[in-house]
Parts: sequence; structure tokens; C-alpha cells
Amino acid sequence: MFPQDSITHAEQPVEAVSVRSIDSTARPARPRTPYQVLRSLPRDATPAQQDSAIQATFQPAEIHYSNQPDTLHLPGHEKGVKVTDVDIPIYYEKTFFANSIQQAGKTTTIYGVPGDPVPYNLHNDNVITSLLLASFILTIILLTNVRSFAIHQLKNFFKVPRTDDTFLPETSNELRCQFFLLAQTSLLLAILQFFFTQQFIGTTFILQSDYLLVGIYFVMIAGYFLLHALLYTVVNLVFFNGKRNTLWLKTLLFISSVEGVALFPLVMLLVYFDLSTQSVILNFAIILILTKLLTFYKCFIIFFRQIGGFLQIILYFCALEIAPLVLFWSILVLTGNYLKINY
Repeated sequence: MFPQDSITHAEQPVEAVSVRSIDSTARPARPRTPYQVLRSLPRDATPAQQDSAIQATFQPAEIHYSNQPDTLHLPGHEKGVKVTDVDIPIYYEKTFFANSIQQAGKTTTIYGVPGDPVPYNLHNDNVITSLLLASFILTIILLTNVRSFAIHQLKNFFKVPRTDDTFLPETSNELRCQFFLLAQTSLLLAILQFFFTQQFIGTTFILQSDYLLVGIYFVMIAGYFLLHALLYTVVNLVFFNGKRNTLWLKTLLFISSVEGVALFPLVMLLVYFDLSTQSVILNFAIILILTKLLTFYKCFIIFFRQIGGFLQIILYFCALEIAPLVLFWSILVLTGNYLKINY
């Protein structure tokens, strides 16, 4: 038998043991979880006893929110808001964190599956429908009042006049009717130009509404008719007398009015019967060519019948009719390209 090592197995002093036990009992216990509190209770503890034990162990404290502002805002705007604010700006809701915990206490529920938006169609537009319906009703009323004047002008349109007085003096109602038909022609051409813009240029624009684009086209086309008549007046007063110039302006007004009446069925077919783009272009080209042929014929009858200069009328017609029309069409296309949104 070997003697035990007194250094390794030395008996601990009584004072050290007592001090260690006193320190362990005086040290506060670590905070327990609700699960641990419930495990320490008897198995037959009632819910009231469990609730009392939880309340005795955990005392609720006041929640202190952070005073630091939210920095997740758009550059150039004011600093972020606090979590406790109720009114949150719209740009906080349209961010990447819109559905995250950044919006505490604000829940949204989305039902169903998002579908594709319904494409824009002219026949679903109430404003376009109202304009076309009002134009149709007013046209019928005005043509009924000036029926005799319109029939007389159509009968004498292709006759070779013996004098310069081929048009009867118009009354105020007849002039108002022709100016209204000219405005209707501008509106129908604006709708057709809007259709061509959507088909060949784009469907999204920097404007707040598509009606503004139709209005811009309407103002531009009406201004074209006005400037075109002014250009004819300036040139004709240099080479011809004032009586023929007045007769020519009345002819232009009548031809433009008839053009609006001819375009109305085409626009109705386009809006309500989904006429194809190729058919719209073909019919519009036919109406435009017939209108220019009638203009060329009346130009020859009024100005160049007695002169007999074929080259002069070609130059006159191309310089005052074809060139301004091509230039104006280019301006309309550039306007549509300038106003559309480029991604």
C-alpha cells in the first residue's frame, strides 16, 4: 500500500467551501424563458397558475423605439420618417421594401392572380365615342339646313364656268356649316393620325392623357388649313386678281368640307368595326388622292384654263399643295416621335 499524495488530494479548507457556496447563492439567477418557467411548475398546474408564474417571472417594460430616422428614402427628398408615424409618403410604399417589415403594423392582402391589362381600343373610349356621335348629329342637322346650297355646288362643281361667279353668295348659316365641317375634317384627321401613331410609333407618351395628343394633332391640322389658305392668298394676289382668289378660297373650303364627310365613314369603320391597318391606309390614300385630283381640276379651271400652261400649273400645284402636305406630314411624325416615351 502506497501512501496517498498529500499535495494532490489535500483536503479543502472549510472556509473556502463556505465562501463559494455563499457566492453562488448571492449571485442573481439568469433570466429564464417562459418555457423554462412552465417546466418548473407541476404537471397538474392550472392555466391560471401558469399565467401567474409567467407574470411573476417577467415584468413588462416600456418599449423604446429608435430615434434614428429611416434612411431608406429617395435622393433629393426629405429625411426619413419614424416608425411611429402613421402617414407614410407614397415613395416609401413604392420601394423594394414595400412588403417587408419596414412598414410595421401595416398589412396588405392580395387576392387572386394578377392578369394582363386590357389593351386600349378606340371603341372603348367614351370621349372619342361622344365626339363622333356629336359630330354625326350636328352634321345631319347642318346639312339638312343647307341642303339646297350643297346640292347646287355639287351640280356645278365640274361645269366649266363662263364667268368667275361659279359659287352663289353664301349666307351666314352656310358659312358656319362649312367651317364646322372643316373643324370636323380636322378632328377626323387627328383621330386617324393618333391611330397611325399608335400603330407605327408607340403607345406610351410623356403626356398625362392620350386626349392631349389628339388635341395637339387637332390644333396642328386646323393650323395647317389656316396657313395653307394664307399661303394661297399671298401667292394668288401676286399673279391673279382678287376675284379669282376669293373664288379659289371658297373652293378650298368646299373641298375640305366634302373631305370631312368622306372621312367620317372610314373613321366609324376603324373605331367600331376594327378595320385592319392596311384597309385604313388604302381607303385614306384613295380619299386623299381624289381630293387632290379635285383640287387640281378646280385649280386648272379657275387659274390656268385661259392661259393653257401645263408646266405652270404643275409647278404651281406642287409648290403650294404637294410640298406643304409632305412637310406637314413630316412634322406630325416628328411630333409623335418627340412625345413618345423611349425606354
